[in-house]
Amino acid sequence: MSPSRNPRRLALTAAAAALLTVAPIGVTAAQAQVTRVRQGSAADATRASWSGPAYTMNGSGGIVTASMTKAVDAIRGGTGAIDVVVIAGSGSGTPECDVITPLAGVNSCTTLTLTAASDGNNSQVNTDIRNAEFVYFAGGDQCRYVAWKGTALEASVESVVAKGGGVGGGSAGHHVNSDVVYDACTASATSSGALANPYDRSLTFTTGMFRWPNYAGTINDSHFVTRDRMGRTMAFVARAVKDGLVTGGKAWGVGVEEGASLFVDRAGRATLSGPSAYVVLGDHQPEVAVSGQPLTYTNFKIWKLTNGQSYDFANRPTCGYYLRSVRAGVPDAGLYSGTPVTDCSSTPPPPGGSTFAEVEPNDSRTAANDISGLTFPATVTGDMKSASDRDYFSLTLGSGQTLTVDCAVPSAYDADLYLLSASGSTLTRSVNDGAGADESVTLTRTASGSATYHLDLEAYSGSGTADYACVVTKS
Repeated sequence: MSPSRNPRRLALTAAAAALLTVAPIGVTAAQAQVTRVRQGSAADATRASWSGPAYTMNGSGGIVTASMTKAVDAIRGGTGAIDVVVIAGSGSGTPECDVITPLAGVNSCTTLTLTAASDGNNSQVNTDIRNAEFVYFAGGDQCRYVAWKGTALEASVESVVAKGGGVGGGSAGHHVNSDVVYDACTASATSSGALANPYDRSLTFTTGMFRWPNYAGTINDSHFVTRDRMGRTMAFVARAVKDGLVTGGKAWGVGVEEGASLFVDRAGRATLSGPSAYVVLGDHQPEVAVSGQPLTYTNFKIWKLTNGQSYDFANRPTCGYYLRSVRAGVPDAGLYSGTPVTDCSSTPPPPGGSTFAEVEPNDSRTAANDISGLTFPATVTGDMKSASDRDYFSLTLGSGQTLTVDCAVPSAYDADLYLLSASGSTLTRSVNDGAGADESVTLTRTASGSATYHLDLEAYSGSGTADYACVVTKS
């Protein structure tokens, strides 16, 4: 939940804007719920086609002129002018249109302030939206915005993108534009509370509202560094994966700092204007995500963007990230910075660990590569040389120790991960479907003494020389 927009006194001349109060059907003007303020031209721009879509994802409610200008230019294709609609759920001013209207290539900007869920079916509102080429959701309260799910407004906004226009938002308006929306309908989540209990009452989500091209599997967050929201985004991502709110077992948190904005072009490439933004990937099931218990999730992959840097949502990168974990509700230090993985051909070990490249033949338990002597956390690499290949690694685990193995599998093949006892019995396994689907297992030894265990990574379909990389952690 974000602070309400700052109300401003309306002082607009008839030449610059028209103030119109629109009453819903069956309601008198004195009871009107929608306020409409139009600035710029009174006539809509008309054109056969537009060159978008384009998007702006802002970390706070205000317009970032650098990204807004890029969106306007992308949609109009460098010529002509577009109409913009700003949708707000509260307030009486026009702060967004005050910035947008003077920009080159803007024909008009209309602020629509809607105060009820039923306003999503208001005919004037939907006419204005459908006639626009860009829709911006203002800051405020995203719970009000998700109440418009299933109304005509939802389809009207989607029609703008479909015709080559665009959409964006800041703060609450940023939240509503992701695939999974943190709606804050019961309370505003904090990082400490979300990590202590990822099923706290403040963590509520809405799905199935907007799904923009190239932006599937995302959960947006705002005011990111200033309000220390990395921890809660980690909890959002873990919940999305655990609860099946996303497909494919992966979720991407997109956290944008105050004053920053991601401009996303029609090809899915996001470029940052402003201080910082973060993409936080959870690509396996959480080790512990249970109501009333602290979160444990190892090896979130985090990409940090600074001004001018890009992230490709259409072809999501497999390197350039740094790793951070949460164990028993306690996050690693240095959440907002780290040394990125820059070599896409292999994954270096986490800080303090060591590496091991498989040595063939290791196709059976008796021929397993012994990795007991490594410094953990360690990274083990290898490949599936044939569609029937199996790679075995052995290690020991003491009483009370927890073993976690996270394997990044390349797109060349589908490989499954098994954790076996010394005698070969399967203790746990990870068999996610699809080439490039990552695998993860965890096990805590409760018996006394120590014992030998075997990791078995085996080809399910496909083969190739591209390396898998398994991060093996003992705690």
